[in-house]
Amino acid sequence: MTRRPRDVTVNVMSSPAIASPDPPTVRPVSERITGATTLGRLVLSTQERGEEVALRSPSPEGEVRVTYAELGESSRELALGLIALGIELGDVVAILSSTRAEWTMCELGAVCAGTVVAPIYDTNSPEECAHVLADSGARLVFCEDARQVAKITAVASRLPRLEYVVVIDGSAPQAITISELRERAREVDPGAVEERVAAVDPSDTATLVYTSGTTGPPKGCVLSHANLLAATSMYRSQLELDEVQPLIYMFLPLAHVLARLAQIVVLDVGGALAYWSGDSTKVLEEVAAVAPTHFVAVPRIYEKLHTGVLATVESGALPARLLFAWALEVGRRTRPACRLGHPMSRLRRARLRLADRLVLGKVQRLFGDRLQMALVGAAPIDRELLEFFDACGVTVLEGYGMTESCAAATLNPPHAPRFGSVGRALPNCEVMITGDGEILMRGPQVFAGYNNDPEATSEVLQDGWLASGDLGELSDDGYLTVTGRKKDLIITSSGKNLTPVNIENALRETRWISEAVVYGDRRPYVVCMITLDPDEVPKLAERAGVGGDVAQMATDERVRAVIQLDVDAANARFARIEQVKRFGILDHQLTQAQGEMTPTLKVKRALVYERYAAFFDELYMEPGA
Repeated sequence: MTRRPRDVTVNVMSSPAIASPDPPTVRPVSERITGATTLGRLVLSTQERGEEVALRSPSPEGEVRVTYAELGESSRELALGLIALGIELGDVVAILSSTRAEWTMCELGAVCAGTVVAPIYDTNSPEECAHVLADSGARLVFCEDARQVAKITAVASRLPRLEYVVVIDGSAPQAITISELRERAREVDPGAVEERVAAVDPSDTATLVYTSGTTGPPKGCVLSHANLLAATSMYRSQLELDEVQPLIYMFLPLAHVLARLAQIVVLDVGGALAYWSGDSTKVLEEVAAVAPTHFVAVPRIYEKLHTGVLATVESGALPARLLFAWALEVGRRTRPACRLGHPMSRLRRARLRLADRLVLGKVQRLFGDRLQMALVGAAPIDRELLEFFDACGVTVLEGYGMTESCAAATLNPPHAPRFGSVGRALPNCEVMITGDGEILMRGPQVFAGYNNDPEATSEVLQDGWLASGDLGELSDDGYLTVTGRKKDLIITSSGKNLTPVNIENALRETRWISEAVVYGDRRPYVVCMITLDPDEVPKLAERAGVGGDVAQMATDERVRAVIQLDVDAANARFARIEQVKRFGILDHQLTQAQGEMTPTLKVKRALVYERYAAFFDELYMEPGA
């Protein structure tokens, strides 16, 4: 289905893929930013950019482009439509949709109406949607299509404050179409938008972002306009935008604060947002076609890219594998010196050029031909994965933050990354470690508290310091290393403390494993639940010499023997107490639909431990255990 905002003229390019932009003439960032103190003022300011492209979306007819002038017109029209419905200043408007241009348009229209935006993951169940809508007190919800409207209809009787449902695509019973909402704009004085925007103070709530619910029901983080724009400024200063107009590929869920922050940064400096097609099987293909200047992703995307590269190498002839190993080693030895500007001999420079031309350039081109910087966040990533991409010429910068801090706290410096750490504190942010090892942070990006939950707020906020619940170490020169979650800490029966996430990351980095859950609290040693990567199952079956039925593969000793090699390799990187002594293969994936994963692909550890208690117990009852 072609996704086009009604009454907004769009430019359609001839190619169905998202085309790479022509290099623009770029002014310094200081001359491009809006300087706005609220999101509404930022949106209205950007309209002055006229015919510069703001949004790009794929469609069957070609690429759909929306200029800043058109985006401003759309934002005003939607804001007036909301005002016509009787939506008041400070009311909550929810958005239940996948990441797409209309998501952004609905949010910008909502902030121009002076409302508070409460995003909902499009993968949420009706019950999870009801929780967000009830806790936020939303009066209106934008739904992507009839399928999402059905979720709301199923729980509407429990949502007395919810008055309006607006459907973006098509129509649905008891819902207003977005075209009808735009028509209502004619009923209101156009000057009402400026009045609403002027009435909003930087300290007012801009959004209620609900946590992913790893440890319990999601809590609504109250984030102000000042919080979000402070975080925007923090990241903008680190992204080296003076010589580039950013183009970011948008595929992460906009219900997550990291994606929202990336969106704000780009719009503030006049860049462009290129949206995915909505097909998760085409993400890697689309990234190369878009050729973003900056790429922001969660660890799983980098893990899939890494797995794909290694699978290609392993399937090649011996000379090709040896060439790859040589090129990778050249990259490992040379990239740090290049980054620091150290002098290199002609021979070293020639080797690197040859390695890039013959091998490593192919990995670089997975991200297109104009990548300036790649970032990873939202979950821990394995150090060796970052070192692999750096050797290939793609430096991935790991950062750290929480929903409660607008996803902003630390980031690795582009010219001095320290892999394995999450970098140094961002400008105007303070980070410290308590006596028991917990990471605290303080700064203008830290939230005001949890919606309707003063008790939970008091547990994490003390004198402006936000208690993260994460354990970490801070080096003498300010680099932060996250060592685990306080609540995830495993204490074995011998009293040894260990963090499961490290070995889990190492296992997920391997070719055949999609998820790993380590278990062992009050047990003599740790064991692990493993799920097989569905994309690699056919190759694994071929390697093991078995049929491709996952249920049978899960118990087949030939498959276990292949997986054991990966477990042994991962174990070799850790102390004996941290090593996985026994593992079991689950015959299905852990899923969000079953409540086992969050929308950001984090395992709900407590739930998995409880649901699969018999699975873990059996690993301790095997012969020889």
